[in-house]
Amino acid sequence: MQTRTLNAPAQSVWRAPQLSMRFWPVFLRNLLVWRKLAIPSLVGNIAEPLMWLVAFGYGMGALVGTVTVGGTQVPYILFLASGSICMSAMQAASFEALYSAFSRMHVQKTWDGIMNAPVTLDDVVLAEMLWAAFKSLFTVTAILGVMLALGISYSPKLLVAWPVLLGVGITFSCIALIFNALARGYDFFTYYFTLFLTPMMFLSGIFFPLEQLPEVVRTISQWLPLTNAVELVRPLFMDQWPLHPVRHALVLAAYAAGGFWIALALTRRRFRG
Repeated sequence: MQTRTLNAPAQSVWRAPQLSMRFWPVFLRNLLVWRKLAIPSLVGNIAEPLMWLVAFGYGMGALVGTVTVGGTQVPYILFLASGSICMSAMQAASFEALYSAFSRMHVQKTWDGIMNAPVTLDDVVLAEMLWAAFKSLFTVTAILGVMLALGISYSPKLLVAWPVLLGVGITFSCIALIFNALARGYDFFTYYFTLFLTPMMFLSGIFFPLEQLPEVVRTISQWLPLTNAVELVRPLFMDQWPLHPVRHALVLAAYAAGGFWIALALTRRRFRG
């Protein structure tokens, strides 16, 4: 058994991630546990976004009629649906990477038990990130099925929206894991939802076009991860291709990479302490 000498410096928590395929059994462990609660979990995850869609899409949609997106008139229900499905991916990934991950890390001490096996903390964090992204994809797939049943959009380009929404789940699970590493209790997550997610929902073009915002706010909004997710997904619902797909994808990738790096460093520091 190797031990570190007394004079050897501690490794920096900001070192590069040291990942391996040992994350996969951790991912499968979460999947096997979740299978027992899959149906209640699915109902809970899709009920709220569907209520938003019905209440605002059909209720307010009857008053608004159509909105203009890139010079094209589209029904408000289509405008809202294409944005709300990105919001659903964000929320589903965030809930899993916060409440569930925190329970396994801090309350149940599941992570400690896993790391008694030859699995590193880096692999555990990677597994949690990918698991949260998978759950968000499962949720949005169910919501997308309901949208298809309602006839909101039949665009074949929705097949491209599916991997894009997986990327949205990855991005927000990485960001949420930062707050998971900092939290000392469940109440801490209120700051994340109240100060970060909720304002972003109203500044990312989900409920109304970004052109309605003041110029300064619109400029800030263009760099928010949810805005870039919506800019990628909404044209696909309209049977169009995004105007700047590379730019939007790079913004999401930057948030994901930076979020994962920071989350991993903070989690290392927490377990070191």
